[in-house]
Amino acid sequence: MRTLGNILWHIPFLGFLTAAFYWLLGLLLTLLVVTAPLGLGLMEFGKFLLAPFGNEMVSRSDLDMPQNPVWRAYSTLVMILYLPFGVVFVILNAIQVFALCLSIVGIPVALVIAKSLGTVLNPVNKVCVPSAVAEEMARRNARAEIDRRRG
Repeated sequence: MRTLGNILWHIPFLGFLTAAFYWLLGLLLTLLVVTAPLGLGLMEFGKFLLAPFGNEMVSRSDLDMPQNPVWRAYSTLVMILYLPFGVVFVILNAIQVFALCLSIVGIPVALVIAKSLGTVLNPVNKVCVPSAVAEEMARRNARAEIDRRRG
C-alpha cells in the first residue's frame, strides 16, 4: 500500500519535483552557511518527499542525537527568524490540502502535505526516519510517560 501511495504521489502529482525543489533549496541555504540549520532541515524534508508513505519527519531531540550547544542555540535563532515565512507556507499548504481533498484521488496526496505541515512551519533540526522508527519512538515515549506518572 505504501508503494502504491508513493507511485501515486510521484506520477500524477509530480511529487518528485516538489522533493527536488525542497532539496535544492535546502542545498542552497546550506551553502549560504548563515542559513545552514534551515537548509539541512529542508534537505531532510526533500528526502522525506521522495517516499512520503513509509517515512516520517521527527525532531532531532526525539532521537536523543547529541548536538553542539552553540549549534543548537544558533538553530533556535534561525528558527525564530524563519517563523513568519513558515506561517505563510503553512497557510498556503493548508489551502492546497483543502483543494486536494475535493477529489478522491487527491486525498492521499493531501494526507502527505498535511502530515508535513509541522516541518514546513519549522524545518530546523528535523530528521527523516522510516515510519517504523517513528512508531517505536512514540511507543517508548508513551512507556516513559506511563512510568513517570506511576511514580
